[in-house]
Order: sequence, then C-alpha cells, then structure tokens
Amino acid sequence: MLLARIEEVFVHTSRISQLAIAVASLSALLFTAMPLVTKMDAMPSRVSFPLFLLGGLLGLLALLLSLAALYTTRRAKGRAGRGLAWGALALGLLVLSGVALAAGPGAGLPPINDITTDPADPPQFSALLHEGPNGGRDMSYPGESFAIQQRAAYSDLAPIHYGGSPDLAFAVVKSKIDGLGWRIVAENADAGVIEATDTSRTFHFVDDIAVRIRPAPGGEGAIVDVRSKSREGKGDLGANAKRIRKLRDALGAVPRG
Repeated sequence: MLLARIEEVFVHTSRISQLAIAVASLSALLFTAMPLVTKMDAMPSRVSFPLFLLGGLLGLLALLLSLAALYTTRRAKGRAGRGLAWGALALGLLVLSGVALAAGPGAGLPPINDITTDPADPPQFSALLHEGPNGGRDMSYPGESFAIQQRAAYSDLAPIHYGGSPDLAFAVVKSKIDGLGWRIVAENADAGVIEATDTSRTFHFVDDIAVRIRPAPGGEGAIVDVRSKSREGKGDLGANAKRIRKLRDALGAVPRG
C-alpha cells in the first residue's frame, strides 16, 4: 500500500517540478562541493573549476525550470509538486547569489590577465618559462592592447619608488615576498630580479610573478617593478592587480634609508 501511494504521488507530481528540483540540487552540489574538494586536493582544478562553472549555469536553468513549475502547479491546474518548485527556486537563487558574489570583484574590469607596474617596459620571465605548464607557452607581455586597458582600469599601478639602495630594496622585497606566502622560484641579486609564484587558496590556481629592481634615476633609491600573470583564463577578476598592490603596500611600510 505504501509503495503504491508513493508511486501515485510521484505519477501525479509535476514532471517539471521534479526536473527543476533535480537540476537545482545538482547545481547546489557542484557549486558548493567543487571548491571544497579542490582545497582538500581531492580533485585537480582543471576538472573541479569547469564543474564549478557548470554548477552556476545549472543554477540559472533551475531558476527558469522552477518558474515554469510554479506556473504548471498553480491552483487552477491542481497538479502536485508546488513545494518542489519553491525548493528549486530557492536553491537556484542561492547558487546565482553565490555566482554574483564570486564575480563581484571583477565587475567592470577588462578581460586581461597580465598586469605590470610598467606596461612600456615590463619585467620579463626567465626561470618561469620552464616552470610546469609554462614550457612552450608564450610568456611575453601582450603589448599595447593590454597596456591601454590596464591604464584605464588600474590607473594607480606605477613603478614603485623605494628610498633605500637597490641592494637593500632587493633584500626587503625578498623578505616581503616570503611574508606574502609567494614561492620564490629564482633570484639574482646582481641582476636585481626575483621570480615567484602565488597559488590561490580555493582552486589552487598558480600565477607567475616577476620583480625587477633597478637604481632610481639620479641615483636616489631604487625602482621596483612588478609583473603578475595568470596561467589560466582570459580575465583575472582583478587578482593580479590586487597582488601587485599587496607588495607595493608592504614596501610602503618600510622606512626609507
């Protein structure tokens, strides 16, 4: 009797409501689980991140299906499944809210992922040309097309003046890089260059960083230039500029001398 009753309820429940709640549940699962499994190193980001994005797209689909389900289960129709439709709507809205929150920092920013304090003469990568997936990849600065967009979006980024000598600046920059948790891949005090990587907390994306330290014009202090380049995607939601600012602000806290 119980099984027969369950079957009867299932048969008379709106199929759109059933589909909506199924899609919404899958969307919520992918959207919440993928960052966690990546952070636990249970799945590589090249697999988990596309599934995370799929979760967001399914959230939109669930929202549309739930609206259709609410229409088909209105009182005049007398179809069961309105509760499922409301549940799907709630899950869809939660996922889309999460998408909006995650994408918020990148609103209005250009789709570029190679940022530097000196677009006219950016620091170059050397050791990182052979680091992991960079082998055979074009690591040159994209040129004026990126520079124009960067100047418009990140007008505060410029060569960093440090009041101490280039040797002192090198030592301080290296110390600050360590403090920021970046991994130094190569360093050359004589040339005044440091190459490092920074790994994101959630999806473990690795970005490449080049720092160049030269004497300031006139011999007073040093000029520190920084370049930060993403390995993945076309845009960076402002992550590279934020990284450069972190180092700039850390250096700003150091007394000149």
